[in-house]
Amino acid sequence: MRKRRLVFSDASIADILEQAEWYAAHSGQPLALRWQKAVMTAISRLLSRPATGAPCKFRSSALRDVRRATISGFPKHLLFYRFDDDEVFVLRVVHGARDLERLFS
Repeated sequence: MRKRRLVFSDASIADILEQAEWYAAHSGQPLALRWQKAVMTAISRLLSRPATGAPCKFRSSALRDVRRATISGFPKHLLFYRFDDDEVFVLRVVHGARDLERLFS
């Protein structure tokens, strides 16, 4: 099995940290830590099997190869990424109720 490099966009790092801060402020540090662990578990799973995420159906052709994955324990949040033979690139980690295609423009 080929080992892929993991790359995060600046936006994805901000998404993960902002959500952790929100959970810490509104529900306590244990939930914030559970969030961070769940995100890292989802990302680790994608590194070993990146094709398991569902292809997105955005209108823009520039987003044709974007995939999404769920985060266990946080079913309303989605992890958006691209992958190729060399890397998994995490684009965003956001709540699924947002205008998703607009996030990428």
